[in-house]
Amino acid sequence: MPVIDTSAAAFLAGLVTSLHCVGMCGPLSCSWALSGSGNSFMRSTAAYHAARLTSYALVGALAGSLGAMPLKFFQHGAGIVLPWLLVIVFIAIGIGVDRWMPKPALLAKPLRKVQLAAYKLPGTSRAALLGLATPLLPCGPLYMMFGLAMANGSAARGAEFAAAFGLGTLPLLALAQTQLHRLTSKWPPGTLQRVQRGLALAAALVLAWRLRGTLDFGSQEIPSCCHAAM
Repeated sequence: MPVIDTSAAAFLAGLVTSLHCVGMCGPLSCSWALSGSGNSFMRSTAAYHAARLTSYALVGALAGSLGAMPLKFFQHGAGIVLPWLLVIVFIAIGIGVDRWMPKPALLAKPLRKVQLAAYKLPGTSRAALLGLATPLLPCGPLYMMFGLAMANGSAARGAEFAAAFGLGTLPLLALAQTQLHRLTSKWPPGTLQRVQRGLALAAALVLAWRLRGTLDFGSQEIPSCCHAAM
């Protein structure tokens, strides 16, 4: 049976969806950088991303805990369920369905309050607070990945999955925070969107190919997580 590292797949999902971050959420993720340069800017950038990854891990841990009980009804738990859910997510992003995903309006007011409070703080503290509040952003792909964290079956695996996704978004998002205007002038949102969808469909195809045989219901032998001695 093929073995899929779901954290690696989550990291790949982060890389793919970070194109969305650059084109659509880049200005929001840069909103903390009101002033500062050089070492001050780098400290604020590091604080923002450290806080963002921490908040992702915390939400992922909560989601993984909530999903532990339902997964007990599946014979093979997250090992079979989650990789195929990731295939579905990549396909959804590839065909643009993720943009229709409902975004809870109740999060808008808390986010606004956090932003107003953050702007009263000095640079590094402001960046850290906004990083912690990132899960409140109206982002369809982010909500999908938090939902998938539930399918990891435990708090630890949920946290690892969500953190891996966050790490995947880091390279392009950090680049956008330093070169946002240059990037958006060379790569308009329409181009970024087409590249993102192409990469998502390619990732879905590769992952589905790696998973071939895991849903072979015709076999009389029940797959086991343990390898029997030959």
